[in-house]
Order: sequence, then C-alpha cells, then structure tokens
Amino acid sequence: MKVTLLGTGGSSGVPLIGGPDGSGDWGACDPVEPRNRRTRPSIVIESDTGERLLVDTSPDLREQMLSCRVPGVDAILYTHAHADHVSGIDDVRILNRIARRPLKAYATEGTLAEVKNRFGYAFRPWAPPHFFRPVLEDRVIAAGDTLEMLGMRIHTFAQDHGKVESLGVRVGVFAYSTDVVGLDDAAFAALDGIDTWVVDCFLRWDSHWTHANLDIVTRWVERVKPRRTVLTHMGTDMDWAWMQANLPPGIEPGYDGMVLAFG
Repeated sequence: MKVTLLGTGGSSGVPLIGGPDGSGDWGACDPVEPRNRRTRPSIVIESDTGERLLVDTSPDLREQMLSCRVPGVDAILYTHAHADHVSGIDDVRILNRIARRPLKAYATEGTLAEVKNRFGYAFRPWAPPHFFRPVLEDRVIAAGDTLEMLGMRIHTFAQDHGKVESLGVRVGVFAYSTDVVGLDDAAFAALDGIDTWVVDCFLRWDSHWTHANLDIVTRWVERVKPRRTVLTHMGTDMDWAWMQANLPPGIEPGYDGMVLAFG
C-alpha cells in the first residue's frame, strides 16, 4: 500500500491570495522553499492491488492529480462537507471518463446531504455513454464503520472539528486525521497500534476553534505513540525549515506530493 499526500495546506492554501505585489501572502513561510507551497488537503490511498481511494475532492484536484501523477481513482471518501474538501467535484467527470463508469462516493448521511445540496447534478443517474458532468453514486457510512473495498479494509472514526464532525480514516497501520481539534476515547482506540499518522496541525502555538496546533498534536502523539507522525493542513506560520529544526523526534512536516509506502 502507498499513500500520496496530494495537498497539505489549510483551507486557503499557502501562499494566501494577496501579498504586497499580489504574488501571495506567505506569512512566516519562506517562498524559496518549494515544500512551503501547499494546496488544499487531500490524499490518495493505493492498495496492493493497484486500486485507489481518493479522500476528498479539493479545489486543487486537477493540479494535484497531474503534479502527483495519479492516473485515476476507483472511489471517493469524503471526510466532511467543507468547501476545501469538496469543491473540486467538477473535475471528477474526467475521473469518470478514465474509469468509464460512475464513482461511488462514501460519506456520512449529513455530509452527503450537504454535498448534494450544492452539487445535486453530480448525483443524478448517469445517461451513458458520455460524462459531461461528474457522476457519483452515494454510499452512506457512519463513523465507526469498517469498509471492505478496493483491496483494503478501511476503518472510519469520528473527530471533533468545531461545530461539525469529520471522519478519520485508518487503513492497516496508517491513519489520516485531517480537520480535527478534538479526539474522544473511541478515536484514540481506533488509532491504537498505528505506525504512521498524518494529522491536522494548522498552527504552531496559537489556538484555533476548529483545528489542532502543535501543542495539541504533540500531546496526542504522546498518547498514540506512532512511529511516524506527518503534519498536514498547515497554515502560513508553519515554515518548512523551522519545522525541520524544531519539531519533536518522530514528528515531521508533510508536503504536497509526499509518498508514504507500506510493506
């Protein structure tokens, strides 16, 4: 199995729109370091059989698929319905063309209801043979469900994301926790025994009501004890060089295009 981090930035990416000359607001991030340039958060999980699960359809989906050289996907799982995780849905029509079929979209009932409210046309029945729009087939799941598909056993768990709940994902010894500020005992039980954890860390030290900061993630890591922790959903104060020099042992910054391989 391998996991590709398609995007590792926050909801506005890095750099932010703006800056003195319009080329971007980098905050504390060095614009010379290419790993500081971050698109919106998403991953692809590829099984040993070569089948691929796309987790979220970010606004940067087209760019991500091309730059990470992902030739196609076989299904999609949505962690929640925020715009930075769903609004690339129109690019799914090209993924439909590659697969030559509608793609199953797995999400909680609430997430699917929100996505359908905004993108209802993507869930209308397919009229073969062409894909002039994205075509998704909804599959309702709940936190705590285990899915057997694409040559993988995928376990989901609930995460506190402020006013909403997001889904965490575990496949074997790997876990993905984007967009999270709190974890309950059930989530920690789901994370027990993992080797590698990709986890939301939006800020260094400031607090945020929907996202973890470095202090929170460090406490979680002390409890979960993964061998390797990779940070994602990082904002403009999370400079690559600073993190390389200052993060605790076993914790490292992710970057767009990073590949995690599992035997």
